Amino acid sequence: MDIRYPATVEAQKDGTFFVRFVDLPDTFTEGQTEEEALFNAGEVLSAMLAWRLDEGKEVPAPSQKMRAAVYVAPDAKTQAAMLMRLARGERSLAELARALETSWPAAKRLEDPAHWPSLKTLDRAAAALGKRLVLSLE
Repeated sequence: MDIRYPATVEAQKDGTFFVRFVDLPDTFTEGQTEEEALFNAGEVLSAMLAWRLDEGKEVPAPSQKMRAAVYVAPDAKTQAAMLMRLARGERSLAELARALETSWPAAKRLEDPAHWPSLKTLDRAAAALGKRLVLSLE
């Protein structure tokens, strides 16, 4: 799954740029240049998604194929946490822990955006969920 969220970038009268996320109306930022605004957008997106995950709030799926939108990705830790939660679906953390032969807290950390799971752990978790870990550099 591609976890990049569409955003609009609007030039302001004062020469700054305002970025607003289509799927997350409470998530926005700005910058002196378009490049700075998009960098800030990645940071604020990561922070907002991490907060939603930590609080157990709904995390909307990103809209796809929106014209005139710029797609922004959250940081790798947040993406990993979101992907693990999505892949787990209706399965409980206890089921995942049993499949990984680990503790419930260790399984829970896979969905913690502040935690850096190893690639080996992510690969094992993906396999336990019937998925395959795929990496991409952009």
